Amino acid sequence: MSVVEAFRQAYSAEPTTVWRAPGRVNLIGEHTDYNDGFVLPFAVPWGITAALSPRQDRTIRLLSLQSSGEPVVISDWDAAQGWTRYVVGVPAMLGERVQGADIAIDGDLPAGAGLSSSAALEVVVGSALNEVYGLGMTPMEIALLGQKAENDFVGMPCGIMDQAASALCEEGRALFLDCRSLGSRNIPLDLASHGLRILIIDTGVHHELADGQYAKRRADCESAARRLGVDALRDVTDLAGALSVLQGDERKRVQHVVTENHRVEAVIGLLRAGAIAEIGALLNASHLSLRDQYEVSSPELDVAVEAALRGGARGARMTGGGFGGSAIALVAEERVPAVQEAVLAAYEERGWKEPRFLPATPAAGAHKI
Repeated sequence: MSVVEAFRQAYSAEPTTVWRAPGRVNLIGEHTDYNDGFVLPFAVPWGITAALSPRQDRTIRLLSLQSSGEPVVISDWDAAQGWTRYVVGVPAMLGERVQGADIAIDGDLPAGAGLSSSAALEVVVGSALNEVYGLGMTPMEIALLGQKAENDFVGMPCGIMDQAASALCEEGRALFLDCRSLGSRNIPLDLASHGLRILIIDTGVHHELADGQYAKRRADCESAARRLGVDALRDVTDLAGALSVLQGDERKRVQHVVTENHRVEAVIGLLRAGAIAEIGALLNASHLSLRDQYEVSSPELDVAVEAALRGGARGARMTGGGFGGSAIALVAEERVPAVQEAVLAAYEERGWKEPRFLPATPAAGAHKI
């Protein structure tokens, strides 16, 4: 059943609008967004579709095709539970400008795989509300609205990258985003003409970033910035000097963030030079930094990366917030089967659940259907 058919059946009416917003993969630039740094995500072909009509009684009725049964009726928005908070948080941040909605949601984005299903939910609902209520928001303003909902309503202190990628990406391109100025450029990411693929390896270990580990990393970075007398770690220009006055977790976090920003800029330079095959070493370095300095990898992610490289990948790293989720591998077309076999064998050897492989092509951001 399509999302429009489900809407008709649930609410006995036609939806006013239908929008789709994608998930994302971050090529490089991990845990830099909330440090005012640089990121380079692209949208994936999978996402979330929402059919929506406005209401005028401060009620939200919400139907998910992934959940059987009747729509959830939410009159007290603050009391929303579970995944519905990602949806309800968006109109809640808009105050009196939005008086409610009937919503039906469907998606083909694997939840918990680190592909930003939460940001896609926020952006698709924000885009639809923006249209039906005539709010006049730009795509970046919709992304910021989604981030605010996740920060202030859900209670997850995420940066802007995931929502910006879902709202702003273009087909065939990666989004270079300066998370301080919010300036962005879409950079061509033409994998096919170079005989390359980006393979997502979904470990099947579903992360829950809101359990405190993500917030702890952010707190480490903020305390290090205060100690160094800078607004954010993006402002650290003398890495050796900074490391000499820090210790413990703060020292490790600074080392990762500063070098990761440099890696983003280096990858962009290679993409602009048409040397996409050469970015593999930077992906590898990013993973080692996330594993050893930021300490957000997991055994499943490490094994996926190591096995992919053994199988012939040009480069590989964990992507997303970490603690599970997905890795990505840059692979020559003809090596894809060998890389998959190497990862499968490594997981089987350890008695782990078989991972899922998703070939990712850069897709369009949020759009009306």
